[in-house]
Amino acid sequence: MSARLFAALELPATVRADLASFGREAASHDGALRAVREDALHLTLAFLGHRALDDIDPAREVIRGVHSPAPRLTLSEPLWLAPRRPHVLTLALEEAGGVLAALQAQVVARLADALAWEPEKRAFRPHVTVARVRRGWRPRVGDPPDAPRSTFVAEGVVLFRSHLGGGGPSRYEALERVELSNQ
Repeated sequence: MSARLFAALELPATVRADLASFGREAASHDGALRAVREDALHLTLAFLGHRALDDIDPAREVIRGVHSPAPRLTLSEPLWLAPRRPHVLTLALEEAGGVLAALQAQVVARLADALAWEPEKRAFRPHVTVARVRRGWRPRVGDPPDAPRSTFVAEGVVLFRSHLGGGGPSRYEALERVELSNQ
């Protein structure tokens, strides 16, 4: 048996509500899109993929040991990923102080050490997925609806287990959570 795991930055409820509304609006204009549920919106810091069940406790310990100021983030422009063959509509996130990049690097390095896990080679691109492209469909990549604009402070880092939905949306189970400092 294995568990599909990832570490993510938790977003405030008001921000998740705005992002969910944006995703639903985009999906209402394009049948190729399926909006992401509000309770599933997050900023992925490290995707671990399927891991042995024995990796859960060490991963939880890593999350418990995360120490960082809370990054101050700003919702930015809509962003299709991957640009040549889009499979998700996202909203980019910006942060001027470097706190988010340092936090992400800390989480990745600690998970790599604890789990003998090989992190992705591509650069970290902060975003929140708001809609997914249905299998076999091609989205209209023209102008999406107006994106919500806000600046907020992230609340915590969470280790999630993803339970795949068998054709439907995945369900995320929080296994460990740590508050970020507001200093």
